[in-house]
Amino acid sequence: MNKISSQPTSRRAVLKIGSAFLLSAAPLAAALADVLSELGPNAMVTIENFTPDGISRGVLRVARVVQSDAGWAGKLSPESFRVTRQGEADHPFTGSLWNSHADGIYQCICCDTALFDSRHKFESGTGWPSFWQPISALNIGVQNDAISCSRCDAHLGHVFRDGPEPTGLRYSASTLALQFAASS
Repeated sequence: MNKISSQPTSRRAVLKIGSAFLLSAAPLAAALADVLSELGPNAMVTIENFTPDGISRGVLRVARVVQSDAGWAGKLSPESFRVTRQGEADHPFTGSLWNSHADGIYQCICCDTALFDSRHKFESGTGWPSFWQPISALNIGVQNDAISCSRCDAHLGHVFRDGPEPTGLRYSASTLALQFAASS
C-alpha cells in the first residue's frame, strides 16, 4: 500500500521535475516553432523557380508574400482581386489565356511564381485554361479541390479527376489568376 508523504516537496525536487518536463517538451516546442514560423508574417516557403522556357532553376526558400486586402486591391484589377483574394470564379471563355497556345509558363498574377507549363496545357472544352499537372508540386497548394499559389495563397481555380493521362487530373485555372511569360 502506497502512503502519500505529508512532508512538503523540496525545492530541489521541484526543480528536477520542472527540468525533466522542459527537456521532454523541447522537441515538441521546436516542432511548434517550425509550424508557427510558416504562419507568421516573415514566413518562408519552398518553391521551385523556372525560366520562361520551363527549365528549373532549382528549389529555393523564399519569403511568403503577404499583403493586406488594400495592398492586393492596389496591385490587382478588381476582377483579379475577386478571383485570387476572395475565391470567386471568372467567366468561362473570357480573358486572353483560356485559348492561348503559345509556348511559355503561366505565373501567379499576384507574386510571379511559376505555376503551369504550356506543355502541360490541354483543351478541356470548359473555357478555362486546363493543365494535366502543375509545373512543380511545390508551387501549388491543394485543399479539397481548390488550388492556390504556395507563395501568396492566391486562389487559382480547382482540380478535377477528369483530365487526360498520364495524371488523369485537370487543373482548371482562372484566366484572371494567371499571367503568361513567353519562352524565348
